[in-house]
Amino acid sequence: MSGPDPVDDVVATIARSASEIRQGLVGRRGDVDEENPSGETQAEADVWADELLEDRLTSIDGVAQYASEERSEIVDCEGEGYCVAVDPLDGSSNLKSNNTMGTVFGIYDEPLPAPGTALVASGWILYGPITTMAYARDGSVTRYELTGGERTVVEENVTIPADPLVYGFGGRVPDWPEEFDAYAREVESDPGHKLRYGGAMIGDVNQVLTYGGIFAYPALEGAPRGKLRLQFEGNPIAYLIEAAGGRSSDGSQSILEVEPTDVHQRVPVHVGNTELIDRLETVLE
Repeated sequence: MSGPDPVDDVVATIARSASEIRQGLVGRRGDVDEENPSGETQAEADVWADELLEDRLTSIDGVAQYASEERSEIVDCEGEGYCVAVDPLDGSSNLKSNNTMGTVFGIYDEPLPAPGTALVASGWILYGPITTMAYARDGSVTRYELTGGERTVVEENVTIPADPLVYGFGGRVPDWPEEFDAYAREVESDPGHKLRYGGAMIGDVNQVLTYGGIFAYPALEGAPRGKLRLQFEGNPIAYLIEAAGGRSSDGSQSILEVEPTDVHQRVPVHVGNTELIDRLETVLE
């Protein structure tokens, strides 16, 4: 494509919108009388953030599609270009208790639903004490602080620390398959590992990127595909963690290799240090 890089425009737009999304959470902590396509109750902030990002991202020249966890249909734009998949407000169930949330995005160069191998960039914004962004492109990860619509580089060429420190596993323990339960007990029995689980996936994954370790939302008894969505969460997170030197797995292969069948398809997600994911796959075989 000639002219400005649409990928840069998408990332800049999401970064600029972060402060507004964060500020817009005030007064939007209640639920609306609707469910998203995955059957989850939507918060007012979910819908608002989705509409804001849809309006801004679909107006970018070079964006061909916009898809969101909060809407059933893909928005087709005029012309050709990249396809953007977004979880506008990951962890919105934390609104009531005022805990961590984030925004997750993936930029694909194939029509959605697309495999993770079609990603050209991905990232997440974390609304913590400081608003930050982790962004992966061309095999490299960069961290930013976001203030007043501006990005400040904090760290370039980010890699997962070699010594794993934290772990966080989602889903109800009684619903874990026996093999995963045994693996989880093995991880938590290591005195060098610390539990970090906050109810917002992106906050937990960011802990892994920062300190090393593993995050997983595994397959569950009665939910063999787990909870997280491939297009909006699994692929973007896997792309970034792998760019940072870690591994991702659906239990048997890289999440980026999972063949998509539906834009709201779910996938078991396990990401973190290579040796921990290797061991997980051995246990789950």
